[in-house]
Amino acid sequence: MAWRKAEVFSFIFLALYFLCAASNEVFFEEHFDDGWEDRWVVSDWRKQDYMAGEWNHTSGKWSGDYEDKGIQTTEDYRFYAISAEFPEFSNKDKTLVFQFSIKHEQKINCGGGYMKLISGEIDQNNFNSENPYSIMFGPDICGRDTKKIVQAILSYNGTNHSFKRKVSCEIDQLTHVYTFIINPDSTYSILIDNEEKATGSLYTDWDLLPPKKIKDPEAKKPDDWDEKVYISDPEHKKPKGYDDIPKVIPDPNAKMPEDWDVEKRGEWRAPRIPNPEYKGPWKQKKIKNPNYKGKWRAPEIDNPEYKDDPDVYVYPNLRYVGIELWQVKSGTLFDNIIICDDPEYAKKLAEDTWGKNKDIERAEFEKYEKKKQEEETRVEEERNDDEDDDEDGDEDSDADQEATHDEL
Repeated sequence: MAWRKAEVFSFIFLALYFLCAASNEVFFEEHFDDGWEDRWVVSDWRKQDYMAGEWNHTSGKWSGDYEDKGIQTTEDYRFYAISAEFPEFSNKDKTLVFQFSIKHEQKINCGGGYMKLISGEIDQNNFNSENPYSIMFGPDICGRDTKKIVQAILSYNGTNHSFKRKVSCEIDQLTHVYTFIINPDSTYSILIDNEEKATGSLYTDWDLLPPKKIKDPEAKKPDDWDEKVYISDPEHKKPKGYDDIPKVIPDPNAKMPEDWDVEKRGEWRAPRIPNPEYKGPWKQKKIKNPNYKGKWRAPEIDNPEYKDDPDVYVYPNLRYVGIELWQVKSGTLFDNIIICDDPEYAKKLAEDTWGKNKDIERAEFEKYEKKKQEEETRVEEERNDDEDDDEDGDEDSDADQEATHDEL
């Protein structure tokens, strides 16, 4: 009987486990395996002016797993636009997880590495920067010291709202995983390589809604409001004769030289030196203002335009994922895209791909860099040898000319 009870409990546990697992949804998952071209549409945008860049299906010049391929930008100073469709869904009452890996092999100094989630209907063959999007997320790099941040732009009521916080992105040449999580309670998390970099509220870290409170536009600062922290001390008076003290005085230790010729050089005068009694222009002392009331601020009132929206986090008809960006220098590789409602599933995917291969990739990168440096050194040495041979040839030619001259 005891055995049967244990068996029943085990069955119930497994049933609950699989029920929970089944409740987690993966809306889109892409590892760019064979057949990926059938799932993605390369846009014709900017092809007419030859500014559309080509994608390459590759694992890159170095990788932790050369069988794991993604898509990589290949041409400098080009626009890139590509998208994939998935069954339309809403994240209402669900956690939304948007994650992908990215590698900048080109030492990127200006270019985007973000992706977009798009709602509604678009013409994928003409997908471009003018298409409205719901979420734009990922690293954005422009300039060496100015802009190296994670973009997290949310659309609300047709207006795009930028992330108000600054989260630094990775700028090396290795693969990194970027994760954006939006919860049904309107909180969020941003992770890089499964490490949380920012968390908070959609209400505070984006200006999606008008502020709850505003400064009273009718309020005015009272006429007797004193904002001066310090005032001149009325008890501090300038001493009599203070302004009569000269800045310089004749040097009392100076003596007229014995050979001074008064008739030729005029009356001797002692050189002037700074007056030790002179203390500069007189300044009245400052004291704390006994009437100081602080900096005046208008009182806050309820904003009549504010209206709470418990569904501020909801995107009711998500349908496409896309990459649309401009790159000055190409070489950015996208891979392992996941859109789901389970942060743990996304975390495990990151560990099974990036996490498993990161150390191997770093070693492969170091080997690549070493080989590249050796090749550059070899080419430089050959160039120097050729220059030396040219100089030797010139000397032999000069010698031949001199010998011919002597013979003549």
